Amino acid sequence: MMGYDEEEFLMLSGLQHFVFCRRQWALIHIEQMWEDNVLTVEGNLLHEKVDDPFTREKRGDTLYVRAMPIHSRVLGISGICDMVEFTKSDEGISLQGEKGKFIPKPIEYKRGKPKNHDADIMQLTAQVMCLEEMLSIKIEEASFYYHEVRRREPRQITEEMREKVVDMTNEMHQYYRRRFTPRVKTGKHCNNCSLRHKCMPNLLEREKVSTYMKRMLAD
Repeated sequence: MMGYDEEEFLMLSGLQHFVFCRRQWALIHIEQMWEDNVLTVEGNLLHEKVDDPFTREKRGDTLYVRAMPIHSRVLGISGICDMVEFTKSDEGISLQGEKGKFIPKPIEYKRGKPKNHDADIMQLTAQVMCLEEMLSIKIEEASFYYHEVRRREPRQITEEMREKVVDMTNEMHQYYRRRFTPRVKTGKHCNNCSLRHKCMPNLLEREKVSTYMKRMLAD
């Protein structure tokens, strides 16, 4: 299977940054900038409680694996699933050390509540695609657990979602190869960005020096 080498892998979690703001993604993943705010600190604390690596727990016909490393050579990404739920089914796959066959389903833990944009669902879809590639199985459904809502939020993973992830990861790799940080349209979402003091979005709306000089010379 053609794909990326390991040294070319990008962080799967970066998809969430990329959907929220391409410039934010580039500042973090290309320029190596980061700054915590209340939202990022709360999110990190939540994942510390969930991500207990190498933990396997079995309840009846269901096996729960926490902090499972995943990757996709086709997409060129790698990351960690908060939890993968393996449910016994004749239509599933075999697992080392377990009797029977199992169907996997990733469960992503999030602070807050469902968002009005696609950042979370694109990240979850990418997790599904990684597991599908690694385990050679089709996964139709995955779930979120939002800390504020405190219940499972199941999501059907569609082909349209998969196509969006392919397009976005291709774009991410193009930016990364060029070490290019794009300019983006500013908006209210900038107020919730932990990098707003480094990004300085207000400056993006100002006239470029070169444009200003050309205009002044023309006058």
